[in-house]
Amino acid sequence: MKILRLARNYATSEHEKLVYEGWILYDTGHREEALAQAEKSISIQRSFQAYFLKACALADTSLDPESSAYVIELLEEALRCPSDGLRKGQALNNLGSVYVDCDKLDLAANCYLSALSIRHTRAHQGLAHVYHLKNQRKDAYEEMTKLIERARNNASAYEKRSKAAVLMDEHKENEAITEFTKAIVFKPDLQLLYLRAAFYDSMRDSASTILDCEAALCLEPNHADTLGLYNKARKQLNTQQSK
Repeated sequence: MKILRLARNYATSEHEKLVYEGWILYDTGHREEALAQAEKSISIQRSFQAYFLKACALADTSLDPESSAYVIELLEEALRCPSDGLRKGQALNNLGSVYVDCDKLDLAANCYLSALSIRHTRAHQGLAHVYHLKNQRKDAYEEMTKLIERARNNASAYEKRSKAAVLMDEHKENEAITEFTKAIVFKPDLQLLYLRAAFYDSMRDSASTILDCEAALCLEPNHADTLGLYNKARKQLNTQQSK
């Protein structure tokens, strides 16, 4: 936040200043005000940062089908503007995420692959998620394994998740769950909780699946994939208990 304020104070143009003010508003939970600043900035000059800010603010405000289509349009517009690889990788990653929410998995995979082509390592996570949704578990494990190969010296939750993927591929389910748990303790994360829940589900452990889904839903109550898995696990548990 301090860095954003300094950047705003030293901005050399009005459109840049508006973008920094927008990010400050966004980070403090004022999404609609951030959206307004982004629109003002775009009216002065088109820029990657302004379109990206507008897309992020709109995505957090509403993600009905019509809004999702507009977010996609904004991210595509951002990608047409000059920017560095890091920012373009983030935009492609976000675009992939919106496509996943719209159930356009092939388009999402293309976005993540494009992000990876410019070395945006985090896209491995999104691509693994797409493969998981397509029930291509082997490909999902391979993507998460690649993540640890590219971040071998990073003591991060991503490494632990990738190690878990390798263990799952070797059918060492209990050891894999242990690695996921280490990652979640390191940093609670929606996708980590969802993936661990999915692995519990594959082991037919409905009770543990429900617990992880409930934890994930505390972070994002409307996460569609988690809600679907949660309802499935509840039905399975009820069926088991009625026998």
